[in-house]
Order: sequence, then structure tokens, then C-alpha cells
Amino acid sequence: MSAKQDRILIFGAGVIGSMYAIKLIEAGFDVTLFARSHRFKSLRENGLQYKEKGTVKSIQVNVINTLENDDVYDFIFVTVRYDRSESALLALKDNQSKNIVTMTNNSIGFSSWLDIVGDRLLPAFPGFGGQIKDGVLHARFPPKIIVATAFGEINGVVTERIENLSKLFKTAKLPYVVNFFFMTWLRTKMVRDMMLSDYANNASNEIVQLSNDLMKFLNQNDIKSELHVQ
Repeated sequence: MSAKQDRILIFGAGVIGSMYAIKLIEAGFDVTLFARSHRFKSLRENGLQYKEKGTVKSIQVNVINTLENDDVYDFIFVTVRYDRSESALLALKDNQSKNIVTMTNNSIGFSSWLDIVGDRLLPAFPGFGGQIKDGVLHARFPPKIIVATAFGEINGVVTERIENLSKLFKTAKLPYVVNFFFMTWLRTKMVRDMMLSDYANNASNEIVQLSNDLMKFLNQNDIKSELHVQ
């Protein structure tokens, strides 16, 4: 797989999307960012700005705010917040790209997402974080031993697209792990140990929705939990 032949769309130009964009552009991939409103304008005018070693740098990136159905990419990375994931997938429903990588939190499984995009879905979890201040990305890259991007097929099979995605991450020098347990963990009682309440008192809408959806899932599946959100 040649890096120059791969077209990548990053659907969501927030912290996670911007961080992946920088790494993939630096590795030579053909990257496009999908952004809206003021973020779209900022990227068009200033490029993708980020702070590195105390200095604000900028990297040019192709940015769009509309997506045609026949605008096909090898991989689409969905990097929006959990509470915006369904609307993002609905926007991609009729696009003809075959691989949609959902790099967002998920507490209840993937059935609703599969209903929208079908077997094009490839679940993943991002491996870093940060924040954007005044249009400038302040990234945090934890050591690989602590966290890496996780992805895998829902059924655990190592498919050709998993191998291709692994090569992509290796080329971009992005830590990754192929995860085979996206669904099996939901069938166990280990979810009761998820302590979202530790940081949910002043949580964003995303954390609140994640927690509420998880509680509904646990109740529907008769799994006891001590999870509470105030």
C-alpha cells in the first residue's frame, strides 16, 4: 500500500481530527478535513495551526464543508464527539466510500451505527487528546505504553482493510493496537467497573449522554451497575 495513493477524509476538525490530520499529512497522505462554520473559515485562511515546543506552527490542509456522494476516500475517519456521531454518520450514509472509521467514544455497542452505514463501519478509539485555543491546537500525545489508537472489526476478524489501516498508522508513526473485543466486553459484567461518575459532576454533554446511554443499556440487559451521574 503506497501512502501517496490513499485518500483520507477526516470528518470533524476538532482536537482529535486535527491531530490525526497533522500526523497523516506529515507522513505524505492525501488528507482532507471536513469542517463547518468558523473552524472551516479558520482552516481556509490560516491553515491547521498547532503549538509545538512553545512555537505556533501551521500546516496546509485541504478543507471542505460539503461532501458529494461520489467523492470517494480510502478511509473516512469520523472524529466528532459521541453526541454528534449519529448525525455525522447520517451525513455519510450516501457517500460511496467503503471504510468509515468511527474514532469516538461508545458505551453501548454499534447496532444503531450499523443501521446507518452498514458493514462499512470500522470501530476505533482515539489514542490522544488536547484542546484548541484561539484556533491553535495544543496536542497531548501520551506514551504508547499508556494509550494507543485501537481499532478492529466488530467480529474480531483481521481483514484486508484492518491490515491496510495498520500499515497506514505504521507509516504515520502513530501508535495503534488491533482490538478484538469491541463487542465481547459489552456481554460481561466488567462494565459495572466503569467509573464515569468520577469526572461527570461537571461533565460536557458528551459525557452525560455517554453515561445515560450506558445506564439504559445496562438496564435493558439486566446488568447491575453502581454508575451514577449528578
